[in-house]
Amino acid sequence: MTAARADRPLWTPSPERAAGSLLAQFTAAAGARAGRTFASYDELHRWSTDCSGDFWSLVWEFCGVEGVRGERTLVDGDRMPGAQWFPDARLNFAENLLRRRGAGDALVFWGEDRIKRRLSWDGLQALVSRLAQALRAEGVGKGDRVCGYLPNLPESIAAMLASSSIGAVWSSCSPDFGVQGVVDRFGQIEPKVMLCADGYLFAGKQVDSLTDARAIVDRLPTLARVVVVPYLSEAPDVSGIRNGVMLEGFLAPFAARAIEFEPVEFNHPLYILYSSGTTGVPKCIVHGTGGTLLQHLKEHKLHSDVKPGDRVFYFTTLGWMMWNWLASGLAAEATLLLYDGSPFVNRGRVTFDYAQAEGMTHFGTSAKFIDAIAKIRLKPRETHNLDTVRAILSTGSPLGEESFDYVYRDVKADVCLSSISGGTDIVSCFVLGNPMLPVWRGEIQSPGLGLKIEVFDEHGHPLRGGKGELVCTRPFPSMPIGFWNDPGGAKYRAAYFETYPNVWRHGDWCEITEHGGLVIYGRSDAVLNPGGVRIGTAEIYRQVEQLDEVVEALVIGQDWPPEKPKDVRVVLFVQLKEGITLDEGLVARIKQQIRTHTTPHHVPHKVVQVDAIPRTRSGKIVELAVRDVVHGRSVKNLEALANPEALDLYRNLPELEA
Repeated sequence: MTAARADRPLWTPSPERAAGSLLAQFTAAAGARAGRTFASYDELHRWSTDCSGDFWSLVWEFCGVEGVRGERTLVDGDRMPGAQWFPDARLNFAENLLRRRGAGDALVFWGEDRIKRRLSWDGLQALVSRLAQALRAEGVGKGDRVCGYLPNLPESIAAMLASSSIGAVWSSCSPDFGVQGVVDRFGQIEPKVMLCADGYLFAGKQVDSLTDARAIVDRLPTLARVVVVPYLSEAPDVSGIRNGVMLEGFLAPFAARAIEFEPVEFNHPLYILYSSGTTGVPKCIVHGTGGTLLQHLKEHKLHSDVKPGDRVFYFTTLGWMMWNWLASGLAAEATLLLYDGSPFVNRGRVTFDYAQAEGMTHFGTSAKFIDAIAKIRLKPRETHNLDTVRAILSTGSPLGEESFDYVYRDVKADVCLSSISGGTDIVSCFVLGNPMLPVWRGEIQSPGLGLKIEVFDEHGHPLRGGKGELVCTRPFPSMPIGFWNDPGGAKYRAAYFETYPNVWRHGDWCEITEHGGLVIYGRSDAVLNPGGVRIGTAEIYRQVEQLDEVVEALVIGQDWPPEKPKDVRVVLFVQLKEGITLDEGLVARIKQQIRTHTTPHHVPHKVVQVDAIPRTRSGKIVELAVRDVVHGRSVKNLEALANPEALDLYRNLPELEA
């Protein structure tokens, strides 16, 4: 394959593929609704935001939502927050995800390369039915909270569906969260029932989670029942777990029967998700039933071209919103490919083994995983048959230009590489893939339909061709319905609407490209500002992480001089491959790489070697926490971090004193 050229896309869908996409069908339906022809995606997108009521009504119809839509689509559409979508609607989330029947696979599960299971659509229906009956017998009803402290098991999906089928609210954490991290989250929402497993897999090891579960249960007084799902052993020891019962015993009194789906309001709480919590106790972000369903249907069917019978995989845990996103693939009648464990099993090949064995159509992963396998020069296109894979999706952090090159060179040439970006705040994406558009190097293909995305400068003016704040200037259905325990919504408004009144400020530093796509440069609160020049952290990561010696990097702005700060200087921390030590020659190469491909302002004043990069439990590096440590400030919530001990590596560094 020849080197990528800036004047041509890396991939363009064939006319047949574009025309056969669900987005093409929707475009025709939208044209009929609007009484016009949409000649481009830009025109369709403009209509979807200018006529948002018509657009979201069409999404409901086109995607075949089960439920009563009602007469009104949008009330107070000029208020954000405050707009009301489908105020007369009644629907049930689980009913829309369980529309398919039969003996075919609904869920396939791999626990690394050691445990493999599958559950048919009929089997999933039966399990959800029994779980829903058991929850009702425990007194769980509409609005009560059910939580999962679970790996990404079939039972996890079934428990969420059972909860939503009766109008209860689901919330989850992955079992690698520490006791305090779980209590900080579940303790705020007062759950009635919790499900947990006996353990999980990671890098070939079995990790017990019942010890932590016992400690968690002791600190959650509202729990009336704790259900233990056997995973690593057939008969785990549930002694010492208050109100504990094995899953088999919990379900024993109930035979499968037709599920009684509780109709709920469009904005009835469905999920409670959590902010990372790196600046304090995590915020409990409440997402509504109808908004989540419509947004996910739109993203799966229209932007990802997920069709009935497709087989969708995303590497995720129950502590990340991508699990909620993946679960909604059932509403598109796709089989979900679930995974528990490390993606680096079999030297990074296990997820490609999974793709080949199960006929995966959509391969979802993180930008960091793609970077990592590129570093070890993995070439799946030479070792695996990936003919069924139509789309590769990447999120979690910006996907760099070289990673785009790597995918098309060494993974698969004919694939829609969809870098996507959104987050827990909207349990979905602002910008994402598009099966009808080309893929340009380093760019997210398009803004999501129905989302009025703009980039604002520091004065709140729209930019085109410059870097600024990612904002959304019109309401959309998957905005959170609020934060838990936030009377009057003061914390909610402060989180998203304080900077620009009536405009959602997302907190990403980005740029709209000449192709109508988007480039994310990192979080805006971590933007560097040396000499008054604003620099996104990803601009530096993209350059330094190309060097073979560098495993990963983290960059901050250090106030300088410390006693009377007049400016900030750029400090780059690098984790190097085992056995490599940072010397003057490597520092010079790092600085030259950055200077050559960016600007002199991007070049770090200091380059410091560290043994580990601190990150959240969802894998995101924490520039703000490191910046606080370097400046002698306390980090408020260490439980939010996967490796809080790594912060000690950044304290009182002599290299940063001169």
